[in-house]
Amino acid sequence: MDDAKRAAGIHAARYVENGMRVGLGTGSTVHHTIVALGERQPDITCTATSLRTHELATSLGLIVVDPDTIGHLDITIDGADEVDGDLNLTKGGGGAHTREKIVAAMSDRFIIVVDESKLVDRLGPFGTPLEVLDFAPGVVAAAVQALGATSVAVRAERSDNGNVLCDAHFPPIEDPVALAAQLSAIPGVVEHGIFPGSMVERVVVAGTDGSVTERTH
Repeated sequence: MDDAKRAAGIHAARYVENGMRVGLGTGSTVHHTIVALGERQPDITCTATSLRTHELATSLGLIVVDPDTIGHLDITIDGADEVDGDLNLTKGGGGAHTREKIVAAMSDRFIIVVDESKLVDRLGPFGTPLEVLDFAPGVVAAAVQALGATSVAVRAERSDNGNVLCDAHFPPIEDPVALAAQLSAIPGVVEHGIFPGSMVERVVVAGTDGSVTERTH
């Protein structure tokens, strides 16, 4: 599978051209995209969705600046923890979903690269990551459970922003867009890990047989 992830990561890197402003995501498959860009050294300026991605990209000689400096992005390439048939995503397994969503929203094109184990009929089995303010995480968890979550687990580690990270477990999510709006409306939720398919241009999928395929709307 790692060979397939590498092939998919390299495939996604081909969408990056000289002169572009590029968002660099976080995850095991997009790692190979960043390495491929480091080897190619195109004339690009990047912004990173996590501290570890920033460190990796700069160690490979890529120019990385903060989002306010870059302002707008031509393309963002990122990973996902789940992808459904409508290209809705669950992201945030690494706790970077707030920064990932900011960077994705800055971008004209949002390309996802995953291995085929991340493809699901409906979002939900992985859990829905939440970034929550420190003030009242128990109150937030109760509000999330009122929306149908069977449990809300607090992670030991915090986000790069210093906030509490949680994982809400829902039954298979019938309407991710509606649930996303409900989660966003809870005071204290900084960001959740549901990304609507409307944000996504295409998903590059690494197969266990070494194949690389694409899914689009």
